[in-house]
Amino acid sequence: MEPVTLILTALAAGVTTGALDVLKDDVKEKVRAAYARLRGLAEKRVSGRPHGELALAEYESAPQKWEGLLAAELTEAGAAHDADLVTAAKALMELVDQPGARSGKYNVPVTGSQGVQVGDSNIQVNKF
Repeated sequence: MEPVTLILTALAAGVTTGALDVLKDDVKEKVRAAYARLRGLAEKRVSGRPHGELALAEYESAPQKWEGLLAAELTEAGAAHDADLVTAAKALMELVDQPGARSGKYNVPVTGSQGVQVGDSNIQVNKF
């Protein structure tokens, strides 16, 4: 999965109560810790970027509304090249979606491409 998409997916999964409800208690604590680490790294990455800080703060309450701005801010801040941030996102998704992680759903490296979309139920229109 493209790094910024992975980060956004993990941030959304970390605050989704439904995702936590189906997990065992010991895994819930690991998810909370993994989310806290991811969130802290994301905050560090957008620190000093007012729009990025705002988008990250609001993303928890309305991910669809803030996803575009947060994606842009993370991209401009170089989040895709932040190995710690990407690793933290992958670690969280491995806890929350173990079948998806085992199938490689969160391992889709794509470089130097245009119009690539990764995920479920996507719609895309490209004009190059």
